[in-house]
Order: sequence, then C-alpha cells, then structure tokens
Amino acid sequence: MKYILNPLNNPNMNIREFYVKNYPSDDMGKGINPKATFDGLAKTLSNCHCVYEYLYVYDSIIRERLFEKLASIKGCEYEVIYQRWLSPIKKPL
Repeated sequence: MKYILNPLNNPNMNIREFYVKNYPSDDMGKGINPKATFDGLAKTLSNCHCVYEYLYVYDSIIRERLFEKLASIKGCEYEVIYQRWLSPIKKPL
C-alpha cells in the first residue's frame, strides 16, 4: 500500500512525539519508546511481534489510540489494524 503524502500522516512520525502532543494529559505517553515510528509499528504488527514490547508501554488505551492513527496513515479502517494485531499469521499491512 502506498502512503499518502501528508505531513500529519507520515509513517516515519515519532510515536512518542505524536502521542504527547495529542494526549498531553496522559503521563504514560512519556514512557513510549523514543525511537518508535508508525512504520515500525506496522512492521511489528506484520511480523507478529509484541506491540507492547515495541512501544515500551503496556496500556490498551494507548495501543487503541495508536492503532487509530496507524489506520489513518495506512488509509484503512481501525478494524483492519486491530484484526492484524489479533492474527497469528505474518502478513504485511
């Protein structure tokens, strides 16, 4: 899938910077992996690796918010990202 060239939907966007900016009242955002990107999150999902380990944060609300943003970047529905997360089969997003 090709990415839409939009600075707000940049797959290389730093996840922690995005999260802290958009959810400033959630202090757990400061604990997100400082090197994590949405492209890296997509690859983590595609390779059936643990999303929480990639993010360094084990919180379902943060995961849901980041899946919503990843869906926006990928131009798909949240459910596509969520089902990819649940699937035990390696498959690119």
